[in-house]
Amino acid sequence: EVQLVESGGGLVQPGGSLILSCVASGFAVDEYTVGWFRQAPGKGREGVAAISKRAGNIYYTDSVRGRFTISTDSAKNTVYLQMNSRKPDEAAVYYCGAGRRAWPIVAVNTGGNGLEYWGKGTPVTVSS
Repeated sequence: EVQLVESGGGLVQPGGSLILSCVASGFAVDEYTVGWFRQAPGKGREGVAAISKRAGNIYYTDSVRGRFTISTDSAKNTVYLQMNSRKPDEAAVYYCGAGRRAWPIVAVNTGGNGLEYWGKGTPVTVSS
């Protein structure tokens, strides 16, 4: 059974840091494009970052480039999102999604349209 399980969300102060984890089962993250996406209340799903280890390609949306880092741990079949310098408007539910044939830039710029698998999300609140 394919499953993606996110964790690591919670309350973070503006300017603070947080690491999200996405544990995959039923497929190898190294063979897929896996991305992080977020959805704030009343807004559509937004792509944040995506990685294809097989293609050696990573893409970030402009607003997080330089502050967020996406990475994989093959042994743990897990994808991480290190988020630094958090901003109040980045509070949202963060999801990970995976697609075998997706390109990271397309996954991020389309908000994950067409990705095959999704987790249930982990909420992140940014507040002082």
